[in-house]
Amino acid sequence: MSDKYAVIGNPIGHTKSPLIHGQFAQSTAQDLVYTAIEGPLDGFAAAVDAFRAAGGLGMNITTPFKLDAFRYATDLTERARRAGAVNAMKFEGERAYADNFDGVGLVRDIVHNMGCPLQGQRVLVLGAGGAVRGALLPFMEQHPARLVLANRTLEKARALAATIAGPITACSYAELAGQQFDMVVNATSASLRAELPPVPASVFSQAHLAYELAYGKGLTPFLRLAQNAGVAQLADGVGMLAEQAAEAFAWWRGVRPETRAVIEKLTIPLL
Repeated sequence: MSDKYAVIGNPIGHTKSPLIHGQFAQSTAQDLVYTAIEGPLDGFAAAVDAFRAAGGLGMNITTPFKLDAFRYATDLTERARRAGAVNAMKFEGERAYADNFDGVGLVRDIVHNMGCPLQGQRVLVLGAGGAVRGALLPFMEQHPARLVLANRTLEKARALAATIAGPITACSYAELAGQQFDMVVNATSASLRAELPPVPASVFSQAHLAYELAYGKGLTPFLRLAQNAGVAQLADGVGMLAEQAAEAFAWWRGVRPETRAVIEKLTIPLL
């Protein structure tokens, strides 16, 4: 019988994880089946318990359950603990081991796939939600010159910035006026609603990369603003999605799949 893995979220109909992990399994000759589970908003633990009882060995966790998974886990990696959020678990007996590969996947996509080193760069991150929590530590490990965290709720951004050592500061969107950056990363949910975060176009005046964590949305308002400001490289979150999935797959199965074919298959032209 094939080993069982799954992704849990709500809603879950849009997920590409079964396709990604299915291709990973095929390319690495791993005998597994990977499904999608729409967990009840108030029933995360029960849904995971049922999956484990049916023989499930591991799960990816997506919105809105990353904090629920953090509380559910019995064993957290240092990365997950510091992020305060979990996007992957594996089950061994009574133990639920948990990690967070979001930031690792994002950094790998930017640095290795796109050829954009973070070292010495001025980086602006928009948003202070779960995805940002997982990304900050891997970002800072790349030694940017400075990292600015902008959010509608300034106190939330300040509290998050205070958890990470290094040249990281928080500000409101209004305070971005007159500031320039080399890279701008949109980790807000605005693009999911086809909206633009309240970021001034001037932040792109010296930028060479605009990265949208949302994927499959084409040229979002954020990316269009960056394009109109002259940013040369535009990207959505397909590469991050594939890279974090590969990290989880390697954690579960002991072999890291190549990601290029998956990224090419999922990439939608930014038109």
